[in-house]
Amino acid sequence: MIAIRELHEIAEFEQASGLFDEIWHFDPESRPISVELMRAMSHAGNYVGGAFDDAGRLVGASVGFFGAGNTLHSHITGAVSGHGTGLQLKLHQRRWALERGVDRITWTYDPLVRRNAHFNLAKLGARPVEYLPSFYGVMADAINQGGDSDRVLASWPLSAPHVAALVQGEPCRRPLPADAEVVLADEDGRPVAFHSDAPTLLVALPEDIEAMRVTDPGAAKAWRLAVREVLGGLLVEGGAVTAFHDKAFYVVERPSLGTASSSDRV
Repeated sequence: MIAIRELHEIAEFEQASGLFDEIWHFDPESRPISVELMRAMSHAGNYVGGAFDDAGRLVGASVGFFGAGNTLHSHITGAVSGHGTGLQLKLHQRRWALERGVDRITWTYDPLVRRNAHFNLAKLGARPVEYLPSFYGVMADAINQGGDSDRVLASWPLSAPHVAALVQGEPCRRPLPADAEVVLADEDGRPVAFHSDAPTLLVALPEDIEAMRVTDPGAAKAWRLAVREVLGGLLVEGGAVTAFHDKAFYVVERPSLGTASSSDRV
């Protein structure tokens, strides 16, 4: 059984910092948040939450701050595997935000990691709205392996019907249009791009980019550049990511005359 609550004490922030280091193995000079900053953010009324197991051990933590446009920006969330802790943390964060009149949570994530894309889009109902090349510069932690820190900005409309349904455990699967075409494919572990004028496009991700960064850095870099060009290009053109298909493909709908922009379609 996991218990989730806000964190307020220095000892709790120290535990959270230790958990983040355990997950990412940050370089001492590149930690994304300090104990002191967590303390200040919590005291100022921002979100700092922790998940505890039956033994009272911290197994997940999340830090977010208020942003422009009635949003909460979730800066960092990490959890040890098992127990569905990551999902429970996000749902706690959602309830916390709604209680304070916040209607949207945003965060960034690496668009190349399949499980993150599936979690954010299929489990939570968030939608990528902006591609951010090398957003944090070169990151030296064990997961990013010193590569460019491309991110997408995910937007989570907390009261949208599809999000409310997912929170209640009701899957919101949209059928893939029959005329959808692949514009980025995985062929023997390498990215291959194609041209298409179809209204619905599929952008593939590698099976395990984190392992690839260790075993084949050249292929990992090729994937980074390909996804940046294809997915990033489609978002710049106003395309809307509407789903993550088969745990492997972003589904992108091209804009058409008279429709909302990608930042309004969530």
